[in-house]
Amino acid sequence: MLKKNVETFIGCDCDYKEAEIVLFGAPFDSTTSFRPGARFGSSAMRHESFGLETYSPYQDKDLTDRAVFDSGDLELCFGSAEKALADIEERTTEILGDGKMPLLLGGEHLVTLGAVRAVLQQFPDLHIIHFDAHADLRREYLGAELSHACVIRRIHDLVGDGRIHQFCIRSGEREEFAFAKEHTDMHPFDFSGLEDVVNGLRQQGVPVYFTIDLDCLDPAAFPGTGTPEAGGVTFPELLRAILQVCSTNVVAADVNELAPMLDTTGVSTATACKVLRELLLALPIR
Repeated sequence: MLKKNVETFIGCDCDYKEAEIVLFGAPFDSTTSFRPGARFGSSAMRHESFGLETYSPYQDKDLTDRAVFDSGDLELCFGSAEKALADIEERTTEILGDGKMPLLLGGEHLVTLGAVRAVLQQFPDLHIIHFDAHADLRREYLGAELSHACVIRRIHDLVGDGRIHQFCIRSGEREEFAFAKEHTDMHPFDFSGLEDVVNGLRQQGVPVYFTIDLDCLDPAAFPGTGTPEAGGVTFPELLRAILQVCSTNVVAADVNELAPMLDTTGVSTATACKVLRELLLALPIR
């Protein structure tokens, strides 16, 4: 059984045995291709969350009414992406084995691969809903197949065609977009098509892994990220999309790519905290 964390995200301090959702951080950014700093994202979100209320006027729900346990950050090996992914997979497996929903805080986006590996063991018919500015479909990046630029390609290696649904994508190599046309369900630039995807997944009743790269937000609203891309969505648009996705059978989720030191105003961290609060309140409880 996991032990209590010293500093928790606001309202996420219930006993592990009672928890429905378990937060854990993966402070890893060793494959970051542009500006590092995402390894500090999860701890910054915990610390700054106390600038928020536990109550969401958007959903008329309160974190104090949710059973969420924050287990803190993993201590990951910065010198080995595979070792870090193995530790993330192990923690995710433990949480799922105890009948709880894992919610991973990155870190760079590669950390998602470790969690998905574990979730697939329990839910082999898993679908992925992916919010991001970047396709993340490179076969390799500078010779490395384990990179945040390749994470969705590595997930495709596991789940195959027709089970990855991508939104807000506005950056990538020509080959990535060509690969997406053949192998993933990509909806570039915004959330167009999300309602139809959500309705289809809900009717099928399939399990969903929901991964949110915060750089899907426009850098005017969220500059504190390693690879900002102009042309992103607004916070209200992201919130509406989160609520839609959470009407499906979400069994695990993550929020990643906050690099707090790249935004000295603190606005990016405050935004990330609010995204996490709304996600926690929207997630379905089995």
